[in-house]
Order: sequence, then C-alpha cells, then structure tokens
Amino acid sequence: MNAPTRLTDRKRMAILAAAAEQFRACGFEATSVDRIAAAAGVSKRTVYNHFPSKEELFTETLLQLFQSSAGLLELAYRPDIGLREQLTELLTLKMGTLADVDFIGLARVAVAEAIRAPERARAVFARLGEREEGPTAWIRAAQADGKLKPGDPGFASTLLQGQLKTFAFWPQVTMGAAPLGPEEQARIIEASVSMFLSYFATGQA
Repeated sequence: MNAPTRLTDRKRMAILAAAAEQFRACGFEATSVDRIAAAAGVSKRTVYNHFPSKEELFTETLLQLFQSSAGLLELAYRPDIGLREQLTELLTLKMGTLADVDFIGLARVAVAEAIRAPERARAVFARLGEREEGPTAWIRAAQADGKLKPGDPGFASTLLQGQLKTFAFWPQVTMGAAPLGPEEQARIIEASVSMFLSYFATGQA
C-alpha cells in the first residue's frame, strides 16, 4: 500500500497508529483522546475532525488493522480450479489475518469492552463481520456453479471460518495462547477444508 500523500491523510494514519498503540497499552477506558493526539503529534481538535468520538476511533482502528490483511481474502471464485485448492488458499490467507499480533492485541481490548459495555462492542463486531464478506461471496459463487450445495452462504462461511477461529484466534485472544506454528496451522487448514467439503460439496466438485 502506498503512503498517503495528502497532509490530511497522513494525519489520519498517524492518529490511527497512535490510537492502536494507546488502546493496546492502556485499554479502551483508560485511553484518552488527549493521549492519542499527543502520541500522533496533532491537536485534539484534529482528532475530532477525523473521528467524532473515541468509540468511533476505536472501531476504525480495529477495522484498519483487520482490513490491512482481510483485503487479501477477496479471492474470486475460479471454476477451472478445484475447490480444495481454492479453499486451502483462502484459509491460509485467513490464518495469516488471525495471526496478526497487532490485531490480536486490539481484539483483546474489544472483547474486554464486550464484557463491560456489550452494546458498544456489538456494533464493532457487526462491522468486523461485514469485512468478512469475501469467503461468503466465494461460497455463493461456488453454489451458483453447482459445486457446493444450495443454502445460506453466510451460515456455510461462518462454519468454515469458525474452525480456524476455534484454534487460531479465540485461545490467543482470551487465554493468551501462543500463535500456532506453521505445521499446526497447515493441519488445521487441511482438516477444516476436508470437513467443509465432506458436508457442502456436491458430486460435481
């Protein structure tokens, strides 16, 4: 990604970077807009010019980190390539997203907020869910091609991605577990793909 050239864009990126650092270090409640502004080298007014509230800034900070790698999940369905190969590629990219240490750090803050203020956190997780549309779109296309059984693509996508999150996201976020090594990642991806295809694939796959 190219560095922003406009001053206002550079300030926005500096605010997001400073906010990510402050939220990870101090948590949501203890982080103030004043501290974020000071760390970013901008005025408090500038922060509010870009983000109307601390809540909105936190949401955008989390989404920015997620999108930096989640954009890679926008893989187009390819009818000339086998489902197993495509799904393995898709889940390998997803695994890389979930293993991002900066994202994991902010996700811990988001989970803590979900316990303390569930209504506020619900909006954050809803917007994160919107950014996971890539796998759902892929499943929808595979269904249209007759390679996957018809049904709710969102349900199928949640099942597919949930296998990875069970091992490579929630233990790291909630229990401080170490990131998975390459061999363990590959084993989980292979099992997830096999389970998904055994249930959803049609005879044409």
